[in-house]
Amino acid sequence: MTRKLIAGATLALALGGCALLQPEEKLPAQPGADQVAMTKEQDGRFLAFVGPKVQHTEPFLGVDDTNYFALRSWLDTKTGEAAHQLYVEDSYYGGPYIWDGVHDSVSNKPLRFIAISRNEITCDLGCAYADEFAVALSEEMMHAHRDGGLSVTFTAKDGKTLSVTVPGRMLAEELIAVDATRTALAANAQKAAPAAPAPSAPAATAAAPATALAPGTVVPAPRPN
Repeated sequence: MTRKLIAGATLALALGGCALLQPEEKLPAQPGADQVAMTKEQDGRFLAFVGPKVQHTEPFLGVDDTNYFALRSWLDTKTGEAAHQLYVEDSYYGGPYIWDGVHDSVSNKPLRFIAISRNEITCDLGCAYADEFAVALSEEMMHAHRDGGLSVTFTAKDGKTLSVTVPGRMLAEELIAVDATRTALAANAQKAAPAAPAPSAPAATAAAPATALAPGTVVPAPRPN
């Protein structure tokens, strides 16, 4: 079973649950962000960024694209706003597990859980499932953990837990990719903006009037030659 990442998310759907995007394009070289791939969505209105995949446990039955996590982000090219997620794929025998929560592993602070999909792999020799879920990450949270890393714990209704630790380097690379693209878009928009019209020249001032004569002054008539 080789699972392919599926394109087709918008910024709104990204926060409500969607399939992982296929990284088809590489960003222009960005220091520290060369592992982050980018796709264009909705004719370029949204840009999706997907970081490298990291195993949280061994691949299920040795199959690639199973039991991993990755950072992904969506950038609105019109507003400059970005949404971020930590995406998880978990494949296993038994269950199915009903994932329904997530919290910061250090502070125990609850975070916003995003249920995405469940796929039944096979039930020939006992059932196996592939689950997809995520946690929404604020940009402020990612910046706060870009040095020391971030650890979160997902929880299921039956008591199963899955802890995922994201290295600070991965958070930094994702932020660099998004921030660099956001800055480039703003610069391009500024260059494309029509130049302000030059101020019109002031109207020519009227000729100064002749020196006024004091009231009662008699102007002598010109003397004949």
